[in-house]
Amino acid sequence: MRIVVTNCNTTQEMTEEIVRGARAAAGPGTTVDGLTPAWGPVSAEGWLDSYLSAAAVLDTLRTYDGPPYDAVVMAGFGEHGREGVRELVDTPVVDITEAAAHLACLLGRRYGVVTTLERSRGQIEDSLETAGVARNCAAIVGTGLKVLDLGDEERTETAFLAAAERACAAGAEVLVLGCAGMTGLQRFVGEKLGLPVVDGVAAAVKLAESLVALGLTTSRIGTYAEPLPKRRVWGTPERR
Repeated sequence: MRIVVTNCNTTQEMTEEIVRGARAAAGPGTTVDGLTPAWGPVSAEGWLDSYLSAAAVLDTLRTYDGPPYDAVVMAGFGEHGREGVRELVDTPVVDITEAAAHLACLLGRRYGVVTTLERSRGQIEDSLETAGVARNCAAIVGTGLKVLDLGDEERTETAFLAAAERACAAGAEVLVLGCAGMTGLQRFVGEKLGLPVVDGVAAAVKLAESLVALGLTTSRIGTYAEPLPKRRVWGTPERR
């Protein structure tokens, strides 16, 4: 089984970190490849970055020429593009936001999301609402860190723990890592806080493996039917 994991930004180092987490979660016989968009934002923080990122990820998968894959994991927490990718590709598509929330709902009555900047809350709220799991979310709390600040482990852990306390005070019984760049943090903070912490990358990989093993993929009836045949211009004329 081969799973491709799409980073939502152009930072190769982040793709590599996400892939390490995905491979650690994958079962025997599963190969994980990472994809980094050739264009788009260096980090996705806000609506403009998110929509730009969605187009870049779609273009990356549209032009993919590597080995055939069995599933796609979209590693952008709260980022757009999930529905478009499900129309575009013929394999299961699992978004880390949706995957993490679904698993969190199996572990406690209410969960909290600890993310990067507060400005991401609206996007995450919308994503959870579309996925049908928003009602179980007690709080979405920002750490105040930018995506590219997450490389500072000590600072990230301190900020995460402070934000986690606010989420728990709001009623969260389970926590979700609200950024793919936080992958791997769940072990440290889970022990410190004494409650389950769900990593969206790991959750998405395991759900993708399950869908493939069960022979299930995206329904083509209605919402995610194949795109209508028509002329579409991708990028500038020289890139066509």
